[in-house]
Amino acid sequence: MDFVYQRSYRGPLKAVILDWAGTTIDFGSFAPVAVFLQLFERQGISISKEDVRSGMGLMKKDHLRLILNRPAVAQAWQQLKGSLPSEADVERLFAEFSTLQGEVLRHYTTPIRGLAETLADLRGRRLKIGSTTGYLREMMEIILPEAENQGYAPDALVCPDEVPAGRPYPWMIYQNLIQLQVYPAEAVVKVGDTLPDIEEGLNAGLWTVGLALSGNLLGLSEDEIAALPATELAARRAVITKQLAQSGAHYVIDGIWELSPVLDDIQCRLARGERP
Repeated sequence: MDFVYQRSYRGPLKAVILDWAGTTIDFGSFAPVAVFLQLFERQGISISKEDVRSGMGLMKKDHLRLILNRPAVAQAWQQLKGSLPSEADVERLFAEFSTLQGEVLRHYTTPIRGLAETLADLRGRRLKIGSTTGYLREMMEIILPEAENQGYAPDALVCPDEVPAGRPYPWMIYQNLIQLQVYPAEAVVKVGDTLPDIEEGLNAGLWTVGLALSGNLLGLSEDEIAALPATELAARRAVITKQLAQSGAHYVIDGIWELSPVLDDIQCRLARGERP
């Protein structure tokens, strides 16, 4: 056969799937940092914010394993406890983490600026709004009512303990698509502030948008960003933009307040028959 038929989707965008901390709430993604620092302080071990932020975006138990495997943390643990961290240590610490997280989370649910306007634009485009997270369902049950009281209630939420595995696997996104009843994958956009967010979206076959300033990779509050010299902010933005782009992000913007023009561009690319 000389010719092979290939389908090309040229219809409208149908949904956007958003991350939570650092993307829609908790500018700078501070809640997990605060909890992990407190958790290890209780163990008599000092860890850095960089240790914590290295695993942001992962399911929190996987995040904990990654921190414990950091060379400096593992060495400090061995010196204090007499052996390297074990899986039993992971389970014990995670149980304590879950308790601490519940006490802290409700204080980090403030919507990121521009969220309300972006949500209104998404609704105006008749797009469904899904969400994935590194938080377990019990943690999200604390966040959801607080977010809803401040105007944010996505159409779907899937947590890593509700699927076979969390990020970077695509299962949470697939479950979102089922709940939202949308397809094909190229009609959906994933937005997040971490590298696992981008990998999750790519693994599911979605368009991906990385956020450079509002989330974990910069890890600063809006006031801290405003206090940075313009040249330093530009340099940090460039480094983060490169990280997200090299992870495969189709677009990199500062925050969710810049999402609308990206959706316009993706729609044009779909009309030309392009795929993620």
